[in-house]
Amino acid sequence: MKTNNKVAVVTGGASIGEALCKELVSQEVFVIIADINEKEGKEVEASLNKSKVNSRFVLLNVTDYDQMNQILTEIYEEFGHLDYLFNNAGIAMYGELYDMSIQDWKEMIDVNLWGVIYGTQIGYNIMKKQGFGHIVNTASAAGLGPSPVSAVYSTTKHAVVGLTTSLHYEAEDFGVSVSTLCPAFVDTPIFEKSKAVNINKSLIINQLKKQKVMSPEKLAKIVLKEVHKNKVIIYPIPMRKTMDIVFSLIPPAHHALMKMVCKVSRQARVS
Repeated sequence: MKTNNKVAVVTGGASIGEALCKELVSQEVFVIIADINEKEGKEVEASLNKSKVNSRFVLLNVTDYDQMNQILTEIYEEFGHLDYLFNNAGIAMYGELYDMSIQDWKEMIDVNLWGVIYGTQIGYNIMKKQGFGHIVNTASAAGLGPSPVSAVYSTTKHAVVGLTTSLHYEAEDFGVSVSTLCPAFVDTPIFEKSKAVNINKSLIINQLKKQKVMSPEKLAKIVLKEVHKNKVIIYPIPMRKTMDIVFSLIPPAHHALMKMVCKVSRQARVS
């Protein structure tokens, strides 16, 4: 299939990336909805293709390098260009470090870090070859500072920030842009689908919902606006500035805040 429109691949496009897929289509970008959930993916595809063919669903497990390589290569060969790659698939996990198993670590790293590494490595080589393109790796506000009771999750997100910000400067000379997205609380299925180790997940989710939660539609608009500006780190809210001020200039306040997070989480602990 050939198209004059730009082409974007969105991993996790059937769940946390659905709004992003819709916003891309509204900007006349042809979207490849890449997700491990076939039923949900085909539903998103159908909703985006009501008036004309704006998207296509592909089944993708981001932890499978060979599958990722095959899909991205085939898309590039079919369309002749790959304009955007959103490495957006991810999972969340809550629990204190002493409760975590090595299998918990492996599960989190395979999706949140290796999935991003695979997409970035393959997508970057394609874009370097064609001389243009933009990679956007989804991290989190938890990748910008401490995140008690989700240290495993936070570890992967810090790594994604480091990978992306470093590659941003390498890629400039080859015409390729690289950005990382660091949202805080967004109303997506990631909270409900998250794994909680020895913690009552419903209590944690209820606490999170008391925060100021951004809609996925608003997030998607902000993301694409900042992508067009080639921002290195995209903050949907002034989280980084706030965290830097509290962490660096008011250490006692930051310490108290982190201790409160620990206290609230331990109150939800399953004995």
